Amino acid sequence: MELYHGSREIVEFPEIRKAVYNKDFYFGFYCTIYQEQAERWAARFGKDGYINIYEYTPDNSLKFLKFDVMTDEWLDFIVDCRLGKPHSYDIVEGPMANDTIFNFVQSFIDGKISRAAFWELAKFNRPTHQISFHTILALDTLTFQRSEKIHGRKK
Repeated sequence: MELYHGSREIVEFPEIRKAVYNKDFYFGFYCTIYQEQAERWAARFGKDGYINIYEYTPDNSLKFLKFDVMTDEWLDFIVDCRLGKPHSYDIVEGPMANDTIFNFVQSFIDGKISRAAFWELAKFNRPTHQISFHTILALDTLTFQRSEKIHGRKK
């Protein structure tokens, strides 16, 4: 299966990096099955970037968590990860809390909206997807194929 990673650089050797803030599925290396989504990641901030393309070979010995759709379980997992609670999965896959959804997640975390209000606000216009790799063994399932330059759009 082909996966895409949008970045400001060519990423031949994926890494797990700690960041300033916690991501949806905690610290990890994030990819998607959607090329257009990776293009948006690569060209964010109006700058040029790259889509890095990998061949993903699943390894059944790894601990894997998959959310097919947004559910209460998905929301609770994202809240825990965003609050800095680590998990024991090698790979996590599911819908992405994009910028708009992130704001709703934060409002839910802060107690400003109820769970029911979150679900009403969280309806997507287009599908999103992310698969995150959280261990070295998980990264070993990715084989770099190539990269393509993406030109940023000036705002």
